[in-house]
Amino acid sequence: MNKKWTLLVVSLLLVLILAACGGGTTNTAEPASPAEPTAEAPAVEEPTAETPPTEEPAATESTGLPDLNGREVTIAVENAYLPFNYIDPDTGEPAGWDYDVWNEICSLINCTPVYEEAGWEGMIQAVADGQYDAAADGITITPDRAEIVDFSEGYINIEQRLLVRLDEDRIESIDDIVNNPDLVLGTQTGTTNYETATQFLPEDRIQAFEQFPFAVQALISGDIDAVIIDEVAGQGYLGENADQLKLVGPSMSSDQLGFIYPKGSDLVEPVNAAIRELAQNGFLEAVNLQYFGPEFNITYDDLFPPEEETPAADDSAEMPDLDGREVTIAVENAYLPFNYIDPDTGEPAGWDYDVWNEICSLINCTPVYVEAGWEGMIQAVADGQYDAAADGITITPDRAEIVDFSEGYINIEQRLLVRLDEDRIESIDDIVNNPDLVLGTQTGTTNYETATQFLPEDRIQAFEQFPFAVQALISGDIDAVIIDEVAGQGYLGENADQLKLVGPSMSSDQLGFIYPQGSDLVEPVNTALRELKANGFLEAVNLQYFGPDFDITYDDLES
Repeated sequence: MNKKWTLLVVSLLLVLILAACGGGTTNTAEPASPAEPTAEAPAVEEPTAETPPTEEPAATESTGLPDLNGREVTIAVENAYLPFNYIDPDTGEPAGWDYDVWNEICSLINCTPVYEEAGWEGMIQAVADGQYDAAADGITITPDRAEIVDFSEGYINIEQRLLVRLDEDRIESIDDIVNNPDLVLGTQTGTTNYETATQFLPEDRIQAFEQFPFAVQALISGDIDAVIIDEVAGQGYLGENADQLKLVGPSMSSDQLGFIYPKGSDLVEPVNAAIRELAQNGFLEAVNLQYFGPEFNITYDDLFPPEEETPAADDSAEMPDLDGREVTIAVENAYLPFNYIDPDTGEPAGWDYDVWNEICSLINCTPVYVEAGWEGMIQAVADGQYDAAADGITITPDRAEIVDFSEGYINIEQRLLVRLDEDRIESIDDIVNNPDLVLGTQTGTTNYETATQFLPEDRIQAFEQFPFAVQALISGDIDAVIIDEVAGQGYLGENADQLKLVGPSMSSDQLGFIYPQGSDLVEPVNTALRELKANGFLEAVNLQYFGPDFDITYDDLES
């Protein structure tokens, strides 16, 4: 990439961590005040007259830093968060600020770093549970997090900014978004960026995504109007998108970052002592300039190159040939319109059957459909009990840790299903603001995950299957059900005099087929899916099952 990052307004936070400061400080939830950010490389903060340093020898090898006797320290990293940790696109090896700093820390206190890749979503809880000795992922120090993990002393300050489209002329600051009710702000769930967003906007104006790349793509495509993001990450997303995106406005929040450990960890003080030494000997200043300065030009486009447009397939396109191989495909046979037992014929039918039959006609395989319950389906595929599963399965990072996904084949919107006479609920915001209302959904689904983004769990009633949730709604035991719009339409049926769908979409999710990890079916099926898009088959089958002429309902299946 030729794009250079502008010099980041990132200031090293080293309050109370110079060798001249007192001995190991006690980690607290409240971070110390950061040093004043400058346009230069982050500088070490000098002790102030108000906090006179206690006598302590300089932190050098000769004055005795703690010695961990070569002990292994497992450190969770995401390997996807520039510039802290990532897979170097040139070497294929892990790299980044976290690796350089932890390697140097361990060289000082005689430990052996063992890096383990972990998803962000569950990282903090995993450390709290003792699955890792530490985590390094640009983690913001907050009082809530400090209730379940111990933090190191803060080592850097990060600014939160707004990322918008390059031609955006309505937004210069967060105030412009607050004052324009038509604008929607995107961010990532479970982050301090999301928490900052909720300080300015009601939740119905915030679109939360499972990962920042999804939020940025939604911004580029015009589905949302801005993304609140750490400036460091925002610069990384510019990359080749510099002709599409820009950072605007002042910082909305200045956050200290720290390493995390299980509560009571004996690593806190040794690592803090090493951080102080790195601040004093100039290492932190140098590594900050390396990764946060203008010469660092790796971007997310380098890590995750945009997919090239797939050329339109033609009659002569080469299709893989599976030589008639049998492919076992798990289906629920109870999820309209994807798979169900036709009430007129008693035979299996649905979108999944039509599409998989056509896929196998293209790549010469024999589909063998096996009925399986939704509850254990994904794990069963992960364990190799089936070659694939087709059940309208949402593509999520957590699921992708145990199964492989096909390319997404359709987008599904999440909506609210309410009683026909319901006049209190027009959007999820009405439920959020009325503590008497209870939201229902199905366990183990992305609908449940979306519900938890808006409500505490004591206001969510989770059912083993959606029919139970819908029956509870009709009987008045709950007030709404969050559900995929396609499934919601299926539940209307003969209940059109009792139920209705209301409000805008709360989440737009891509669906895909799943396979055991490493399956050799992924690419052949993806090739067939591209052909079905190009030759018009998918458009026709989508109209058949998702269009107004499809009138099979759950009442038909149960009768």
